[in-house]
Amino acid sequence: MKEIAIGSDHAGFKLKEIVIKFLLKKGIDFKDFGPFSEERVDYPDFAHPVAKMVEEKEANLGILICGSGNGINMTANKHKEIRSALCWQEDIAEMARLHNDANIIALPARYIKEEVALRCVDIFINTDFEGGRHAERIKKISC
Repeated sequence: MKEIAIGSDHAGFKLKEIVIKFLLKKGIDFKDFGPFSEERVDYPDFAHPVAKMVEEKEANLGILICGSGNGINMTANKHKEIRSALCWQEDIAEMARLHNDANIIALPARYIKEEVALRCVDIFINTDFEGGRHAERIKKISC
């Protein structure tokens, strides 16, 4: 069973709640870093704790959500051991895990349908890193 760290900003709050219901239905353990309402917040305040939990291996994977997915994704990728991937299609989510060993998925709440977002999450958490030639590339990401 994989534990998931999850967080969003106000623009991603509704989708975060939908993803949480999905995780509960699947019996997947998670830690919700918030926010807990649609009141305006700043995405770094939620991206950093999620990234830190994944970076410190207290969670296997992370899910981050903001309006475009970009800001929260950029913030997470400031962490040395994080490979956060902005995903808006199922095949991108799959390749992010297969070839890039992404450990956080970032979703663009304003630009993705709920059904697609849930399929992306499902694929992301159920796809393993392929390794092989991709492992050598992953080693070259960190400076």
